[in-house]
Amino acid sequence: MTVNPQLQALFTSLREKPRKRVLFVCLGNICRSPAAEGVLLDVIAHEGAQDRWVVDSAGTGGWHIGELPDRRMRVHARNRGIELTHRTRQVRPSDFDDFDLIIPMDANNLRDLRSLAPSLEAARKIVPMATFIDPSMGYDHVPDPYYEGAEGFELVLDLLQNGCRTLFTQLSDPR
Repeated sequence: MTVNPQLQALFTSLREKPRKRVLFVCLGNICRSPAAEGVLLDVIAHEGAQDRWVVDSAGTGGWHIGELPDRRMRVHARNRGIELTHRTRQVRPSDFDDFDLIIPMDANNLRDLRSLAPSLEAARKIVPMATFIDPSMGYDHVPDPYYEGAEGFELVLDLLQNGCRTLFTQLSDPR
C-alpha cells in the first residue's frame, strides 16, 4: 500500500499508541459502517488484540438511530462468522475528539465528515476506507449495497475484509 507522507505520519503516531480508536462512517449506519466495525472486531479478536482497540460506527444521517444493522447485511456477515450487534447512531461532534481515525466509506461520506470537522486537526483524522483496500480489487470506495441483491452485500464484505486486514496491519505495533 502506497501512502502519502502525511498519512504515513498519522499511521506511525497511531502505531505507537497503546489503544487505537477507530470510527467507521457511512450514510445511515445500517450496512457498510456496522459491517466494517464487525469485520475489524473479528480481525482484532483473531489477533488477540481486543485490549488495544476501540471500534465503533456511525452514520452521517439519523434515519435509523437505535436500530440494528440491515437484516441482509447481518445475514451475509453471519455466514462469514461475524455477528453485527451494533445499534445505529449518528456522527456527533465529540467523535472528532473520541477517535484517532474516522473512516468514511465513500466520497459523499468523506465530504460530509469534512464539513462536520471542527478543525483542520480533526479533519486530518478522516481517512477513506479505500486507502486500505487493495487497488487490484478495482474499487476506490465501498459501494452502498442497500438497493442491491446478495452480490452487493458480498462485495462489500469482501472489500471490508481486505481493507480491515490492511488497516489492522498498518496500525499494529510491529514488535
